[in-house]
Amino acid sequence: MMSKLALDGGQPVRASMLRYAGQSVDAADRRAVEEVLRSDWLTTGPAVASFERSLCDFTGARHAVAVNSGTAALHAAACAAGIGSGDEVIVPAISFVASANCVLYQRGTPVFADLCPDTLNIDPTDVERKITPRTRAIVAVDFAGHPCDHDALSGLARNYGIPVIADSAHSLGAVYQGRNVGTLQRFNTFSFHPVKHITTGEGGAVLTDDEKMAHSMRSFRHHGIDFDLHARGKINSWEYDVVTLGFNYRIPDINCALGISQLTKLKGWLERRRAIVTAYRKAMAELPMLQLPEERPDCLSAWHLYVVRLNAETLNASRAEVFAALRAENIGVNVHYIPIPWMTHYANLGYGRGQWPVAETEYERLLSLPLFQDMTDQDMTDVIKALDKIWNAYRR
Repeated sequence: MMSKLALDGGQPVRASMLRYAGQSVDAADRRAVEEVLRSDWLTTGPAVASFERSLCDFTGARHAVAVNSGTAALHAAACAAGIGSGDEVIVPAISFVASANCVLYQRGTPVFADLCPDTLNIDPTDVERKITPRTRAIVAVDFAGHPCDHDALSGLARNYGIPVIADSAHSLGAVYQGRNVGTLQRFNTFSFHPVKHITTGEGGAVLTDDEKMAHSMRSFRHHGIDFDLHARGKINSWEYDVVTLGFNYRIPDINCALGISQLTKLKGWLERRRAIVTAYRKAMAELPMLQLPEERPDCLSAWHLYVVRLNAETLNASRAEVFAALRAENIGVNVHYIPIPWMTHYANLGYGRGQWPVAETEYERLLSLPLFQDMTDQDMTDVIKALDKIWNAYRR
């Protein structure tokens, strides 16, 4: 029977698993990559600069530095921001762990701040409470694609003389008070992993209006070398110098060709994501088991994730049981994210629990429902049917 949960032996809503996110790759993307494979440059070639220009054209930023992952982008920004041994950097308590790891890479100390209850973005009030003379920067994550309170964070940056690193891995295409994400802070980092809005396979970028910082990060991604191959070629010189400790964070032309092609479709993909969100809101508005995500009036979310919160008081089931039931219905739900201070590595560094009331309470309620541009109307219907089944089975 369709009304009986699949977890209890009933028929699943779907015959196969609906992923929570994933890439969209078409013939044009494949042709773009093939053109690079037929060219003279597989890496450090013209496609890298073209991709960087395309990112600037899309966002309005002056400079883009493409690297081989979103994590590398965060690390490059952290280094350019001058984070070093003993420096404190304020980071949201809930994010993907790379948002804090980039501080550790520079031998700094992450200081975790609590979240705003409505958006689950970093709370500027708690950020200010945690600023000390050792604070060197703030990492602000646009959780699920919704921009942070960037004006408040920029005000803190000015008042205390510290930069904000905008971790915009979730928010390519989002808008804050009429301004594009990618232009809101001194450093704006992106990820192009396959679950993001566009993909390069693996890849990332830092966008900035600061030419000096852009130059520094280009050197950083290339072992700290002052002149790359093209610069040396222009002056017919073989000489170069390593001016700082850098890393091999270069992104190949193959990846960048895919990224350029993907960017041409991003506006349409964002519209599709917003249409899915509108349909979800309408269908789930009267479902008591769910608290739906909010969008502040001055923001346009990029809707990387559709994160709902379970109203436990309405259910005779835990979050784990609801998760398992949805998976059994072949709805590929996920949870974003476990609080970073709870991770074993961070616990071993001395971070405890019970210090971030919003983050830790809301984590226990989080579920990410499927959301990606290739979802069909039937896919959306299946998600809603599965939620209705679970509500009817577990309602108090």
